[in-house]
Amino acid sequence: MPGALKRIGIGIAEDPDKVISGANSVSGPFETVCYGCPGLADNKTAHKYVHFSEHTHPEQALVDDLVSGKIDAAVRGTLPSNSTLKALKRAMKVDHLERIALLETVHGKKFLLTPVGVDEGWSVAEKLELMQKGRILARKFGLPEKTGILSGGRLGDIGRHPQVDASMAEAELVARLGNATHCEILIEDAVETCGLIIAPDGISGNLVFRTLTFLGGGIGHGAPVVNISRIFVDSSRASPNYANALMLAASLLE
Repeated sequence: MPGALKRIGIGIAEDPDKVISGANSVSGPFETVCYGCPGLADNKTAHKYVHFSEHTHPEQALVDDLVSGKIDAAVRGTLPSNSTLKALKRAMKVDHLERIALLETVHGKKFLLTPVGVDEGWSVAEKLELMQKGRILARKFGLPEKTGILSGGRLGDIGRHPQVDASMAEAELVARLGNATHCEILIEDAVETCGLIIAPDGISGNLVFRTLTFLGGGIGHGAPVVNISRIFVDSSRASPNYANALMLAASLLE
């Protein structure tokens, strides 16, 4: 007998039609459970493998069902970031979350980028930890494990500003300790050979993500949280489609 279909939960607050459309387009190899407030399912057309779970606090219900094993993986969808990630941290008993985004350029080049949260990856130790976990993800997705470390300028810019100098010194240290390559500020070159890109800090990583996906015609497939024992894919509420994030969660279940 074949095993039961895996179940992936996705949260809905804004744009329910967009999220449900994405779920309808990819469900079948797995079941999708859409978590939203009461009334979510009213007049909504769903694929036979798409179901609705209505709660007054859908972010807590999504996290609770993930932790209990009622669903096998979860995608944030359009639930608010702050309350959802707080619930996840509390349930998983961690004081912070580490996320690594799978991105795709407008020309179809895929790569992993981290840190992408403004409060993530600020120390050398944090960057090395993200690098180790990012290489595991790169293997899963068939991407090169070669890692590029970005900094605030070219080596020829040393002396122009203390922050630029400090950024490049830290990038050199991270590259040496992590057996990686300091690619300076040249992200356009780094993505050609590196499957994993380490941004100088969470702010610049978040800017790279938002610029590529919202202005540059690229695709954000989602950002798995890599320091918890369950599969949770973070996603932006501004994403044009959630099929990619659901497929990313499904691939992590394989």
